[in-house]
Amino acid sequence: MGEPVSKVDIKHVFEFYRAMGILEVPLKAGAEIKRPSKKQELSAGEKGAALEKLFREEIEGCTGCKLSAGRTNIVFGEGNPSARLMFIGEAPGGEEDKLGRPFVGRAGQLLTNLIIKLGLKREDVFIANIAKCRPEGNRDPEEDEISACIPFLKKQIGIISPEAIMALGRVSAQTLLGTTVQISRLRGTFSSFEGIPVMPTFHPSYLLRNPGDKKLTWEDALQVLLLLGMKAP
Repeated sequence: MGEPVSKVDIKHVFEFYRAMGILEVPLKAGAEIKRPSKKQELSAGEKGAALEKLFREEIEGCTGCKLSAGRTNIVFGEGNPSARLMFIGEAPGGEEDKLGRPFVGRAGQLLTNLIIKLGLKREDVFIANIAKCRPEGNRDPEEDEISACIPFLKKQIGIISPEAIMALGRVSAQTLLGTTVQISRLRGTFSSFEGIPVMPTFHPSYLLRNPGDKKLTWEDALQVLLLLGMKAP
């Protein structure tokens, strides 16, 4: 068998298949996921209204776990209610807690740069977190905190109905996939959350500390573009 896509220059892979006249490039071995059809049960406006209702009726003022006592703002998430691609991180940090928006600090700038490099804008995707409130000291959310928040995230995913999810970091990937496998082993291969293809990859904050691994996250993101049938930059 050939070398997995995540171990080679994926740009060369695209060029090779294009030269061969092949428009559909196979996913990494073991993915076993086909590109899904976009569901259109709700319009963008209806999805936006459903997300607003979810926030107002179920999440605003939530005291379901101990994180509520120390928050400044709930970080619900933001983006296109009809996004084809959803990014899910772990929990808000200090800047996110202050502004009530996901991924607006240094790690957020790195994520924004990735989205732009993919030929998209933040307004094209939807960005959320496993936990909606900031854990003290920016620690990982604990099991009881995740359990309290995950029903809200599942409802968000159900409303948005993305065609693919990028799980950013260990907590996000392990929670969505119900596993304890390390992120370094999960990344690069599609798995599934309630029928939606999930690509686990490194969290932007990890990439700030380990910039040499940015290329791996880029390869992961290109696989997502391929799944969505979008042209690679």
